[in-house]
Amino acid sequence: MSDLQIGLIALGVLLILLVLGFNWWQDRRVRRKMQTHFPSTEQDPLLGAGAAAGASATAGAAAARREPGMGGESARAQPGQPAPVDAGSDADDTEEPDPACEVVIEINFADAVRGADLLPYMQSLRHVGRKPMRVFAETDQRRHRARVHAGESYASMQLAVLLANRSGPLTAIEWSQAWARAQDMAERFDATIEGPDQQAVLEQGARLDDTCAALDTQVGLTLLLGAAQPAAEVLSVARDMGFVADGSRLAWLAENGVARFTLARGDGAAFDAGMGGIERLYLLLDVPCSPADERAFGRMVDVGRDLAARLRADLVDDQGKPLADGSETVIDERLQVLFGQLEQAGLPAGSERALRVFA
Repeated sequence: MSDLQIGLIALGVLLILLVLGFNWWQDRRVRRKMQTHFPSTEQDPLLGAGAAAGASATAGAAAARREPGMGGESARAQPGQPAPVDAGSDADDTEEPDPACEVVIEINFADAVRGADLLPYMQSLRHVGRKPMRVFAETDQRRHRARVHAGESYASMQLAVLLANRSGPLTAIEWSQAWARAQDMAERFDATIEGPDQQAVLEQGARLDDTCAALDTQVGLTLLLGAAQPAAEVLSVARDMGFVADGSRLAWLAENGVARFTLARGDGAAFDAGMGGIERLYLLLDVPCSPADERAFGRMVDVGRDLAARLRADLVDDQGKPLADGSETVIDERLQVLFGQLEQAGLPAGSERALRVFA
């Protein structure tokens, strides 16, 4: 047999191996695409809700994975509770996805992935459109984490996407973006993803948005300073009274550290921005984001009158009229009804859930 024949035979074998390898790679790629576009579920659609419930209970007993609890607020860290545990601790973090206002996409890694390898991608998982996302994870030791640590390895990740906030309900585009980012993580780290049907997600977001829209209330007061006063002096007076920094605004805090109401410049600028004077200030009681209080509005009026006296300003309502005698009592009585409605809707005023969806 000549060298040419041997070379042709070797080349033919090599081509066959290349074709087989390419077909295997294509088959594996298509299977992964199908897994990501058609999330698996433990429920057989032909068995109905009763059988699904039984299967869910059996799976829960057999699996060690920690699932988000339906307790929502009670299951998550509240203001004043300890922060999530340090990396390497045997204890689970207390903060979890909130099924009342978030939807979860699960990413399950074929092999445990180091936190150090995941951290560079965390920045892209903070927002989709105008909806924030939170990242949770489960270590290869079955420990629940509220954030990824470089020194741990993870068996899965959960992307919790907010269903609605003051920008409106979660949109199809925002949900698609969240799904695409989960799919990108799955392709990078050899994982599968699971999540609910898009239409069900959008309907849940719309229902939450309708509920929030019916309960969203803000009450304001205005301080008219007359001649412009230096911003530094206004800031000094407000701090002496007890206001603290809250972004570009100042906040009057409740005992648990949540803002009861805020103080902002009329021009919207930060109090320490530039050298210009201030002619107008706004006090704002954001009802869903403020802890329930029998004198929620009356308390703001008391502070507003004190501040007006110190700044030689006039305190008026949001229509520009002086406050009528007894108006505090009437408004506070109305606010008590609203606080009760927020509680009944599962959105207690000033709670973490309320702060999340009324943002």
